[in-house]
Amino acid sequence: MTERMIRIARETLELELYEASRLADRLGEPFVSAARAMLACEGKVIVSGMGKSGHIGKKIAATLASTGTPAFFVHPAEALHGDLGMIESRDIMLFISYSGTAKELDLIIPRLQEKAVTLIAITGKPDSPLAKAALAILDISVEREACPMRLAPTSSAVNTLMMGDALAMAVMQERGFNEEDFARSHPAGALGARLLNRVHHLMRTEEQLPAVADTATVMDALLELSRTGLGLVCVTNTHHQVVGVFTDGDLRRWLVGGGKLEAGICDAMTTQCSVLQTEMRAAEAKEILMKKRISAAPVVDETGQLVGAINLHDFHQAGIM
Repeated sequence: MTERMIRIARETLELELYEASRLADRLGEPFVSAARAMLACEGKVIVSGMGKSGHIGKKIAATLASTGTPAFFVHPAEALHGDLGMIESRDIMLFISYSGTAKELDLIIPRLQEKAVTLIAITGKPDSPLAKAALAILDISVEREACPMRLAPTSSAVNTLMMGDALAMAVMQERGFNEEDFARSHPAGALGARLLNRVHHLMRTEEQLPAVADTATVMDALLELSRTGLGLVCVTNTHHQVVGVFTDGDLRRWLVGGGKLEAGICDAMTTQCSVLQTEMRAAEAKEILMKKRISAAPVVDETGQLVGAINLHDFHQAGIM
């Protein structure tokens, strides 16, 4: 039984891979026409399809929406019971039907034509009613489904998904859609946290900002270390510019060396310290801290004045790993 199941699974994969490998040869003017129509679209791309085509269509709509092309899925049956009202003349409908003869099309196509809605077909039958009504036909035809009865959409479903991805990626790159654009569509994800957050979003300010003047004592800095728990105190001059930092490590070295708590902080602080800019990407700032093997740093504005401080824990809390 084990060998038989593995054999069947391998045959399924090999059949689907074979059918998918033939898709690249079909990319031509119809594909370009579909992509250009999406790029020129002033409205939305409405994806629709019945059964397995509909399930794949939902994924294609989600991929388009997250890569710069406003899109959503409408079920054909719901479209015929009111949801056609969502579709405007400036929209595009991407309809998926392997046979191109879904009965819902008999009513949907005339309504789209009345509204002058551009129709793009993903189908396995270039001579079908769907294909004939479409501006562009994306051919997903297969010689054989991987289903042993040749009934269940398997190879054709894979082809549909891949053709949809190919279209979405081509349009995305032609738009110049980049990582930051993608992050704006995924603000709650790890990518959004890494690309959208700037240092000023995460830094500690006001009462949470550990700082002393350069006229303070080591004791003053020690009390500030204890109060804030950041592991670092910023030392500033009369212009509120950073002249050094005093860390937990500086404190230990000062005391081991026989230094007095009454001494001036300028004698105990580290003067060659790293500072971060407020508008720096948080992920970039974290990499600087990691590379320099320090756990915290002051943050300054464009004039060089101290405005905050940040440590590695702040990045981790924001989901920037």
